Amino acid sequence: MADENKDENKGTTEGGGGGSATATKPKRAEQTRRTPPKRLPPFNVVLLNDDDHSYDYVIEMLAVVFAHPPERGYQLAKEVDETGRVICLTTHKELAELKREQIIAYGIDPRVATCRGPMGAIVEPAQG
Repeated sequence: MADENKDENKGTTEGGGGGSATATKPKRAEQTRRTPPKRLPPFNVVLLNDDDHSYDYVIEMLAVVFAHPPERGYQLAKEVDETGRVICLTTHKELAELKREQIIAYGIDPRVATCRGPMGAIVEPAQG
């Protein structure tokens, strides 16, 4: 089979075949403009204050749920204690709802004998 191909190619010159001397350029693919993806609207995860949870509980819970270091956890615990609420995270709605559920699922504070349940948290649209 290889010998047959050699015989067929004997009459050709290098650089291309016996046709015209001008080469045709491949057709340019149509350029499509890609629109940037739309940003999801931001939502806040807001921790609500109560008198049933210790600072240690809040700092620990913020570390587990949000990976906040102890210093940041203390700052947020202090703010929620002083103002009644604190924003723990701003993200898209689905993740904000998941984080709210994780706060609630964290449960009671075993350090406080009168603790009746988890801390409260809400998800709200972020400003701006």
